[in-house]
Order: sequence, then C-alpha cells, then structure tokens
Amino acid sequence: MDFSVLGPVTVIAGPPAAPIELPLGPAKRRSVLAMLLLRPNATVSVEQLITSLWEDEPPAHARTVIQGHVSRLRAVLAEGGAEDHGVELATHSSAYLLRIPESLIDTQRFDQLTAQASPESAPGEAVRLLRQALGLWRGPALTGTVASPPFAAAAHALEERRLSAVEALARAHKALGEHEEAVRALHPAAVANPLREGLIAALMLALYRSGRQSDAFAWFHRTRQLLDDDLGVDPGQRLSAAYQEILRAAPEADGPQGGTESAGAPGPSGQPVPSAASHQQSMAAASAAAPVPELLPRPPAGFHGRGAELAELTRLTQGSAEPAQGGAAGGSGGYPQEGGIALLTGPAGVGKTGLAVHWGHAQAAAFPDGRLFADLRGFSGGEATVPAEVLREFLLALGTPAEQIPTSTEAASALYRSLAARRRLLVVLDNAGSSAQVRPLLPGGPHCATLVTSRSRLDGLIATDAARPVRLHALGTEDGAALLGALLGPARVAEDPEAARELVALCDGLPLALRAASAQLMARPRWRLARLATALRDERRRLALLSAEDTGVAAALRNSVARLSADDAQLLRALGTGFAREVNTAEAAALSGADPELIQDSLERLAEMHLLDEEATNRYVMSDLVKLFAQGDGSGRGEGSGGAPGEPSQGA
Repeated sequence: MDFSVLGPVTVIAGPPAAPIELPLGPAKRRSVLAMLLLRPNATVSVEQLITSLWEDEPPAHARTVIQGHVSRLRAVLAEGGAEDHGVELATHSSAYLLRIPESLIDTQRFDQLTAQASPESAPGEAVRLLRQALGLWRGPALTGTVASPPFAAAAHALEERRLSAVEALARAHKALGEHEEAVRALHPAAVANPLREGLIAALMLALYRSGRQSDAFAWFHRTRQLLDDDLGVDPGQRLSAAYQEILRAAPEADGPQGGTESAGAPGPSGQPVPSAASHQQSMAAASAAAPVPELLPRPPAGFHGRGAELAELTRLTQGSAEPAQGGAAGGSGGYPQEGGIALLTGPAGVGKTGLAVHWGHAQAAAFPDGRLFADLRGFSGGEATVPAEVLREFLLALGTPAEQIPTSTEAASALYRSLAARRRLLVVLDNAGSSAQVRPLLPGGPHCATLVTSRSRLDGLIATDAARPVRLHALGTEDGAALLGALLGPARVAEDPEAARELVALCDGLPLALRAASAQLMARPRWRLARLATALRDERRRLALLSAEDTGVAAALRNSVARLSADDAQLLRALGTGFAREVNTAEAAALSGADPELIQDSLERLAEMHLLDEEATNRYVMSDLVKLFAQGDGSGRGEGSGGAPGEPSQGA
C-alpha cells in the first residue's frame, strides 16, 4: 500500500503491476485520512478533526459525521488489504489513531531522503536522493482536502519543505559545477514563488555561473519591483548580496565567468568589475526587461506515453550532447546553431496539441524568458487566424505598448524577431493551416525554439525554414489502455483489460477518440468497458458515440475534409465505400473512374492531410474511423456524428 499527501490525497493498493486507487469518497473523508497521515502513530482528537473539517461553525452532529467517515475509511482500507501491511485505524476514547509503517507514507519517505542528502560534502549522492524525494510530489500538497486554516497551514509547511529540497538540489549541482542543472531545478520554483528572496538569489547566481548575466540581472529587477509593488519593501540581505556578488564579478555581456578584454578594472576580489558605462547599459537592459509571458494552455489531463516523441522534440529544438543519426550535434549551450523548428504532424485527433503543450510545460526551465502560444485555427472549421492578429498578441505579451505595435504584418514581424533575438523563448504555433501562415511568426535569434503542429505535412516550411518533421502516430494498445486508466481510474480498466484493449482498437488508438469514449463511460459510472465496446462495434453508431458535446472524431475529420477540393473529397468517399484496408493507384482509379495520373496526385494530397497513410510505395491505407466518416456524403455530413459542430485545438 502507498499513502500519498504530496499532491492529491490517495491510497494505492494491489500489486505494483496492477495498482488500484482506493475510493476515498468526498473531501471531508479524505481530510480525516489526511489529518491522520500528517500525524501517523499518534492520536488525533475528535475536536482537532472538527476544527480542521469545518472552517465555520460546525453542525450539531459533527461528531456523528466524523464517526461515519472513520467507519467508511476502515472499510475501504480493509478492502485494500490494510491488515496485511500493518495498517490499522483504531479508536481511543474520543480520538483516533492510525497505526502504520511510516515507510508507506510519502511525506515520511520524503523527509528521510532529504535528511540523508549532503549537498556540500556528497553532492553526487545528494542529487540522486533529492531528485528521488522531489519525484514523490504529484502536485500541490493535500489536494482534495477541505479549504480550512489547519489544512492550509499544513500544506504551506509541506511546500516549504519541498522548496528547501529544491534549494538543496541546486546547491548540490553547484558543488558539482553543474550550473545549468541548478537553473533547471530553481526556475520553476522561482516562477511559482516570485517573492521568495532566497530562491531568487540562488537562481540569479546559478544563471550568472552558467553564463547568463543579463538573465540574472533581469530576475533581480523583476523581484525588486514586485517587492516594492506588493509589500512596499526593498530587497533583503540575501537578494542584495547575490546582486552585489554578480556585479563585482560580471563581464560586460553574457558569457562564462572570467575576465574579458572589455571588462573594467579588477575589484578587491581580483575579479574584473564592469566599467560605469557598461554597467549602466546592463542595468538599462535589465530594467527594461519585458514580463515573462506564459501563454501555454494548461497541461492535458491524463497525458500518457509518447516518450520517444518527447525526446525527439527536445533534441530538435534544444540540441543534444550527441549528434542525431545523420545530423550534427546541437549548438553551444545545448541549443541548435539556429533556433530549432520542430514540425509535429499527424491525423486529426492523434494528440498533437496535447503533446506540444505537455512538452512545453515539462521544458519550462529551458525557456526562462517565456512561452508563447497561438491557435492558428487552420483546421477548425472557420476563419483561420491571420498572422497580424497573432503578432499583436505576442508583442503585447512581450511588453510592447499597444500604441507602438506596427500596423503592417511585415513591420510587426520584424519587431517581434528583434525582441526575441536575445531571449530564450518557446513559441508554439498550433493547428497551422499552411507554411505561409507560420513564417511571419517564426522568432529570430538562436536561443528560441518553435514547435508547429498541423494536420498537413507543411513541406514548404521544411524546404524554406529547415523545420524538422516529427510524425505522430496513433497510440499502441498498451499506451491506449494506460490513457483510459489515467482518465477513468486504473481500477475500472483493471476490471476488464480485454475490453480496454478492444476499445483502443475501435478508437484506432486516437487519443481524441479515447477521451470521447472515456467521457461516455464517466457519464455512465455503472457501465463496464465491455458495454461500450459492444456499442462501438456497430459501425453505424461508432462516430456518434465517439463525440462529446463540441469535441469528437467526426467533427475533427469534417474540418480536415473541408480543406479538400471537390474531386479529392469525392475520391475519399469512393475509397471509403470501395476497399477494406489498402489500395494502390490503379485500384483507386478503377473505384473512382478517373485518370490514374490525376488519381495519383489526389492520393498524395490525401496522404499529405493524413487522411490516408502511404505505408509503402503506391500502397495507401485508410483507418477504420476515416473509412466510416468517408462513407457519408464526402463532406462528412451524414456520417452519424451526432452533429458535433467543431473541434477545439486540444484535439488537433
């Protein structure tokens, strides 16, 4: 068994190969368990529980309510095999006691790991221990408990312990000379805690030691302004000391520690001090630093798998220590010689947007100057977003006053490239319809990374801008079943693994279809997975069942087909009704009654839109869901989709 409070309050039981999350019930019941887990093997009085569970005046029957929650918790723990693990929830007069081996509680394991870490004397071992400790966190502590002062105080205390561990991890990386790693550890915590001066000071020093002087100065001035605006105070001793230390040692421009020809005279420490003019320039640049834009949508819920694609995106956009097969290694500092452009393509509903957004959040530390996001609406069924609108939003996010934004697309694009030239930005251009739509939005400078998603291959962007393609395929059976488990809960999938695998097959492994299927099951908690699988076997109903309000496979495919010419749409309809799985040019020509040379071009366009897959030379494959959709009238009307009107960008 595993008891967790470092994130959502949960209890996991069962074998490691098939873990089951126990149903703990409503917030107050979870809160009772959480309070007992915060004080394991010690009595917690009913009065303490009442104070914690009711922020206002408790009801007259509060004791009875708590007794009911404790009784139900006992039953749930017993069903999960608590006795076999030495876990017992006992009553002691007007108090309760949770007897439990402390190794089963994540907070106790966290404390043990952090206590063993010695960042200064044994930094290598400390990095391992502290990463293991921080890996126990799955979100804000005590998520799912009631919003009362005792739980808020407990969550704050746990968060302080986490931040102390982050700072200790950074000190260990510093002792090893791994200053970029220290930045990666500190940056997300600093963004989330902008007034924690010790954390900002550590980040400033790590940035400077990794050769990013202007970034360090920018963090100081941002924090100084926040302290003044929010608290009306000046920077404290630690923040000021870090600033002075960098000031005494800093060269004129970003670069590794050490003197340069343009540096000023040596200071008392023997290290170069910048001249007054260069210092004023540095301060002006830092003071004028724009806000750090964070425009990414929230991470997709239940994201699972895609390890190879995530690693490939990192390699293509940020460089790597080792050359890729057939290519050169990344540029200095881990970045490509030119700003990397990754082009993520695949069929409708395969999860391109979700992958891009998940990767962007996971790589936040690599882009300390911000993350920009725009839905270009290239396949959303309405008007595509024009570049001028996106440029205006980007320039505003980067701190440009509205009255200073140029009116012409060319001038706005030039200003945008200039602002991005010396920054480390991530730019996500989602749901692109064409290469021409994307080009004005590509940032300048070698340290920016751009991630473009599209249902089209966008060959033009590869030819003119050296975009690196990453093709996203449907999920395999195991990953698809794991996604169902993440959305529905592992227990529900574990009840009928065969039905889960069948659902993945009926959904063609498309995350959008699996999410729509999960929505059907979550709306019907008494349904077993096999019941939905049986319903989906009926091809006449499948597309309708794989829809949830404005989201669904049929809506997504309709928006793709809307981009086709009348002849290509007619060919798609003919292929949907005329062959089982694969076809060649001659067979397609016979089905449609058209010239084989013209058919070859049409087949290529359908493959470019990922409505067909060319598995081998002149062998084209159509997925089952596309085939069902194509059996409508060619535009998607009549495919039995339930009339879902459109598709949000998350399903692209």
